[in-house]
Amino acid sequence: MRKRLTTLRAASTALALGAGVWVTAGAQVNDLPGGPAVNQLNFAPAATRIAEEQHWLHWFMMGICAVIFVVVFGVMFYSILKHRKSVGHKSQELAEPIWVELGWTIVPLLIVIGMALPATKVLVAQKDTTNSDLTIKATGMQWKCGYDYIKGEGEGIGFLSTLDNSHREMSNSGNPPPTDNYLLKVDNPLVVPVGKKIRIITTANDVIHAWMVPAFGVKQDAIPGFVRDTWFRAEKTGDFYGQCAELCGKEHAYMPIHVKVVSAEEYTAWVGEQQKAMAAAADDPSKVWALTDMVKRGESVYAANCVACHQANGKGAGPIKPLDGSALVTDANNGLMINVMLNGAAGGAMPAWKQLSDTELAAVMTYAKNTWSNKTEQIVQPADVVAARK
Repeated sequence: MRKRLTTLRAASTALALGAGVWVTAGAQVNDLPGGPAVNQLNFAPAATRIAEEQHWLHWFMMGICAVIFVVVFGVMFYSILKHRKSVGHKSQELAEPIWVELGWTIVPLLIVIGMALPATKVLVAQKDTTNSDLTIKATGMQWKCGYDYIKGEGEGIGFLSTLDNSHREMSNSGNPPPTDNYLLKVDNPLVVPVGKKIRIITTANDVIHAWMVPAFGVKQDAIPGFVRDTWFRAEKTGDFYGQCAELCGKEHAYMPIHVKVVSAEEYTAWVGEQQKAMAAAADDPSKVWALTDMVKRGESVYAANCVACHQANGKGAGPIKPLDGSALVTDANNGLMINVMLNGAAGGAMPAWKQLSDTELAAVMTYAKNTWSNKTEQIVQPADVVAARK
């Protein structure tokens, strides 16, 4: 018996110490401006007028529901206590006058109308995407967002936004350090100017995703084969965070959304930088590349898009198949690997990469064929990818 008590005491001490460590670690995480807060119970602080109206509408509805709850249950419990059999009351049939029938029909109707009017006003405002200053298409894909600036300043800019690889490594370690923006940092945030109406067109190229930024009061599904839209107008600068809000596959938790709201001057400067970078990176798909140049180009493409899953050593991890020594990678028939890159494989575990350019796809395949122990001296040219797309 004494031995059992000693064991139980030791276990309790261990649990207490573990809880203390957890609390200490949790205390090191701070509120993330524009993102989640520690022990957050309410909505994220509003950064748009629509979000403010949503918050007001929420508390307005909550107030009405609370009043109804108190009145209904108050009358019910009063009746139970004052008219119970133990104090001598006997059941009896009561007449049902017309005013009672009208009352419990008309009053709920008026309450519903009183709730529907402000709700409809906010809902209609949420869907009014007319007269936007910028139009940006957000394409959900496993497991990243593609952004294309379609109309307005910055038209023609396009890029992918993916979870920053340092956060992927923290997650893979199984013991991530306390980090305010854990699993919310991306390599390329969406940049927009403050005070401008931004129309977001959502779609997807594989499964259903959702573009959600709580501080903007925005949550719009992105459905393959459909185009839907929403909008926001940020009233202050800063970084604002969200996530995909539809269960889109095994790495759903690794699909963050980061919007950087900047001043008009900063936005104009950013647009100029992006346009210069795009012009410098523009590739002619008919160009014939040398092996060394293609491998060097492929290294950067691999680091930006593939290293998170396949690892820097090409060995993969868990269910992710290795590229080092892979028969598919080293096969002289480039068409097999091109098909996988364009269409995906393993039921979506390997996503399709059609969004990359022909040169980027050719480069990353050439890099895989000539890196680690894969010394094939094989090269994939952009023209091969162009032909496979047809």
